[in-house]
Amino acid sequence: MKKIVIPFPELFPLAQSLCDVLSADMQFVETRRFPDGETYLRLPELLHGRDIILVAPLDRPDEKTLPIMFAAMTAKELGANSVGLVAPYLPYMRQDKRFKPGEAITSTHFAGIVSQSIDWLVTVDPHLHRRNSLSEIYSVPTAVVHAAPVMADWIANNVKKPLLVGPDSESEQWVRAVADGIGADWMVLEKKRYGDENVVVSVPNVEQWYDHTPVIVDDIVSSAKTMIATVKHLRAANMSAPTCIGVHAIFAGGSYQALLDAGAGKVVSCNTVRHQSNQIDVSAILAQAINKI
Repeated sequence: MKKIVIPFPELFPLAQSLCDVLSADMQFVETRRFPDGETYLRLPELLHGRDIILVAPLDRPDEKTLPIMFAAMTAKELGANSVGLVAPYLPYMRQDKRFKPGEAITSTHFAGIVSQSIDWLVTVDPHLHRRNSLSEIYSVPTAVVHAAPVMADWIANNVKKPLLVGPDSESEQWVRAVADGIGADWMVLEKKRYGDENVVVSVPNVEQWYDHTPVIVDDIVSSAKTMIATVKHLRAANMSAPTCIGVHAIFAGGSYQALLDAGAGKVVSCNTVRHQSNQIDVSAILAQAINKI
C-alpha cells in the first residue's frame, strides 16, 4: 500500500517532488485560524492502516509547531499505521546548554514535545553545535540528510571556476564537503561576533583568486549579517560579485535584499524553507532517508 504524503502549504512544491520520487499518494490538510488565534485542522478520513508522511515547515516555529503536532496526533487517532515528520529545517537547536542560571534548554524541550507526537523524523543539516547527534535529545528514530552533494552539483553546473568561501570556522564543514564534491578550491575566513548583529569578518590575501568566482556557502542564513560582511570584504578586495548559497533560507526582515544590495551576484538556497531564492532541490536525498528510516 502506498505511503501518503500530507504537506503543509508552504512546502507543497517539495512534497510534490517527494511524492514523485516515493511513488506516494498526496492528501491534504485543511487548516485555518479562528478569530482568537486558535487552529482549526482537518485531515482526510482514509488514513487507517497507512504510513503517513507529514511534510512541514518549522521555520518561525512558535506559530507552526502546534498545527503540525495536531496533525500528527489526529492521524494516529484516525488509525494511521505510522506518522513520520519531514521537517527540512529543524529549529530550536541553538540553546543546547544553560549559559546563565534559569535559562531554558529549549533544544531538549522542543525535541521532547515533537517526539511525543511522531514515530520518526527526517531533517536536513540541523545545526548541532555541541550535540553529536539528534538521538541525544529526540526519543524517536531520526535521519539527517546532508545537502552538500546537491549544492555541489548546482555549483558545478552553474558557476565557472568557483572558489568556495566559508564565512567562519563553523561553515568549514560545508565548504570543504561541497568543494571536495567538485574538486574546487576553498578557503574559510575568520569571524568575530560582538553581539547578535555585530559581526566582523577578516579576509586573507586573495590576489591569487582574482580569476575565480567566489561562492559563499553556509548552512543557515538568518539575519545574513555574516554573509553581508563577507560579500563586502570580498568586493573591497576586488573579487568578482560572489554567489551566495545557503542550505536554510530564513532571511529575517529585509536581510535578503540587504545581501543583494551589499554586492552579491546571485543568492541561491535549498528548498528546505520556502523562499524566492530556492533553486536546489533536496527531495531526492530526502526520499532516500525516508525509505531507510
